Amino acid sequence: MKVDGKHFRTIWLAEDGWGVEIIDQTRLPFEFVTVRLESCKDAAHAIFEMLVRGAPLIGATAAYGMALAVRADPSDAALKRAHDELFATRPTAVNLRWALDEMMAVLGPLDPSDRAAVAYARAAEICDEDVGICHSIGVNGAALIKTAAAKKGGEGTVNILTHCNAGWLATVDWGTALAPIYVAHDAGIRVHVWVDETRPRNQGFNLTAWELGRHGVPHTVIVDNVGGHLMQHGMVDLCIVGTDRTTAAGDVCNKIGTYLKALAAHDNGVPFYVALPSPTIDWTLKDGLRDIPIEERDAGEVTRITGRAADGGVSTVTITPDGSPAANFAFDVTPSRLVTGLITERGVCEASEAGLKGLFPERA
Repeated sequence: MKVDGKHFRTIWLAEDGWGVEIIDQTRLPFEFVTVRLESCKDAAHAIFEMLVRGAPLIGATAAYGMALAVRADPSDAALKRAHDELFATRPTAVNLRWALDEMMAVLGPLDPSDRAAVAYARAAEICDEDVGICHSIGVNGAALIKTAAAKKGGEGTVNILTHCNAGWLATVDWGTALAPIYVAHDAGIRVHVWVDETRPRNQGFNLTAWELGRHGVPHTVIVDNVGGHLMQHGMVDLCIVGTDRTTAAGDVCNKIGTYLKALAAHDNGVPFYVALPSPTIDWTLKDGLRDIPIEERDAGEVTRITGRAADGGVSTVTITPDGSPAANFAFDVTPSRLVTGLITERGVCEASEAGLKGLFPERA
């Protein structure tokens, strides 16, 4: 995707061939800043502090973190330390585990002297694979948007509600939930996106609105509690969200508040789709409510907010009374019964074990 006319991925190899560069997403939308990673510790910090976020991008960053680690020290002990340090950063997004398992499987059997070159090559492959997967998700999901447009006679605007950020900033490029929107928009289908603020970190306001605006997609930002009202009044044609982990039975774990959107969509007959790359499927789990770990983050993300003041300066302020505690559950689980369909790189399927295994028979 493009930023002011220039193509960017969210993570790339620096010109020197070993450093890794990322977009610092904590600085958006007020500043576009890139950061250089030079160690496994840098990569772990970027993931934990959410300079990078979104399940696919977390996995890609972890892969490059392993490459940086074995460049500095290719020993078995260092390889294990890097794996454990990166794995501890974010408990919910399964792509992290997937990418680390991929890197360990490739690097573990090698002579230490061969590890660095192979690690960089495999990390680059993981990034390229993610771009291909996300574009395919975009093509498959755009067919649903095209169908919604046809129901309006091809003349009306398709109104899509999304939650959190599952655009190109959450992946290496294209995105998951926003990929169908980009493909449809680029094909000339009239789309408009309702962008949830997504408290407490405001990924909707700060990231989704920013990248849609940069790509020229019509959108309107709304507070989190408006979605149900819009659906009641026929102002949403379909919902598309992303996911950080989906069980083999189709339960979906995504940013906190997704479950409430799914309930509202179900009550109002609005199709509710989840876009996901196959590495986000946790084939080892079936019961999302029981088995998916829900990350609890720093309460300060709830009690403080960052914005631009009238003088143009950016500052962080406290918005709660002194002494009031805050809870910060980062994700919730939407049961498969509330999901109309799963949009994957292989097509759209029912949110069920049978549906997923129909697209991925090798998992049967």
